[in-house]
Amino acid sequence: MNPNQALWEKGDFTRIAETMRESGDELVAQLGITNGLDVLDLGCGDGTTAIPEAKRGATVVGVDIARNLVEAAKARAEAEGLANCTFQHGDATDLHDIDDQRFDLVVSIFGAMFAPKPFEVAKEMVRVTRPGGRMVMGNWIPGDPTLVAQILKISSAYTPPPPEGFVSPMLWGVESHVIERFGNAGIPKENISFERCTFTFHASYSPAEFLRSFRNYYGPTMNAFDAAEKNGKASELQHELEALFVSQNKSADPEKLSIPATFLKVTVRR
Repeated sequence: MNPNQALWEKGDFTRIAETMRESGDELVAQLGITNGLDVLDLGCGDGTTAIPEAKRGATVVGVDIARNLVEAAKARAEAEGLANCTFQHGDATDLHDIDDQRFDLVVSIFGAMFAPKPFEVAKEMVRVTRPGGRMVMGNWIPGDPTLVAQILKISSAYTPPPPEGFVSPMLWGVESHVIERFGNAGIPKENISFERCTFTFHASYSPAEFLRSFRNYYGPTMNAFDAAEKNGKASELQHELEALFVSQNKSADPEKLSIPATFLKVTVRR
């Protein structure tokens, strides 16, 4: 199996995605969705942004590498009665079954950044976007002090070194790398803009419960704990992450969750 597919099918990202609904909807509200707009949501998960896009009248195709998330997204769309939203299994590095210049808008929020071969990802995003269309990415930022970047940083200290040739997904959060990747796909620098934005995880349970979701259902954190347990360091990893989750929580009620995380919003004009 594709290692990236295995990683994201290992757990059940829907447990994390439940905390992302409110911010996902807020982000989509800023995209200028209009009736009949053709949208590709790449790395769609269980529909965190694809379903709000469809609710605003877009015709949406969601693509994800994890088959369990595609099925979860289909179930959510069916429950919402959204006939204008379809989901399919696919790889952001090779969208071979999607025609050239098919979409007005390509959206990937914390999705395509995790695919290998970032230059291929940029090339495919550009290929399937119509002239005059847009691509919008939300990417975590390396070294950022907020939640997700710190989870990945802490976890990486407990896992074996990546294989030779591995390109960190966090480089999608570096402007110069984004410019290089889309430039290689034919997009001039002046057609790319950047904005630092905030995505907030909300839940009616504690940070400790949220960490349990990451430990049990989020592929990268699951792998970190698997490696830490082999080295007798699982309790160290647990304590580090517990301290992080508690310190990042901005809710006045410690038994509820409100954790903001900074990300790089990338807008590319075709």
